[in-house]
This record gives sequence, structure tokens and C-alpha cells, in this order.
Amino acid sequence: MDYTYNTYMTCSTQIKFRIEDDVITNIQFIGGCNGNLKAIAKLVNGWTVDKIEEYLRGNTCGPRPTSCADQLAIAVRTAYNETHAA
Repeated sequence: MDYTYNTYMTCSTQIKFRIEDDVITNIQFIGGCNGNLKAIAKLVNGWTVDKIEEYLRGNTCGPRPTSCADQLAIAVRTAYNETHAA
């Protein structure tokens, strides 16, 4: 399933990705630090929701309470919860 998440308090405005069971692929950030976000997307491609959360959740950017990486962790958990709701 393709999923689009609108980010909060980051330079990127959206994150798009595919979720199949608990595996995340085809990650694309819209806006933000292009080179860094392409690298993050490549590094975590094929990771599970749990692994992305373990490594990226809680990362901040400057004085902001979140970051694009943190938003990705939130996005994949949100998508997982929505696609696996009882």
C-alpha cells in the first residue's frame, strides 16, 4: 500500500512510502535537505517499522522537537497502525 504522511515542524512537507505488512520501501521526502533525506531513504529502505522507530524516533533538528527522520518514524508507525487496525 502506498502511503503519504504530512510532516509537522520540518523543512520537508510530506513523506511518501510503500508499506507491505511491516516492511517500508520506496521512501521519498518532499522538500527538506535533499541530499541528506535521499541518504536516509536509501539507508532504511526495506527496514521494518520497528527497526525504523528504534533508530530514528526521537531525533531532533536544531531547536525543533522533531526532525525529518523522527517524522519518518512517526509516519511508518501511523501507517502500520492504520493498515493493521482491527
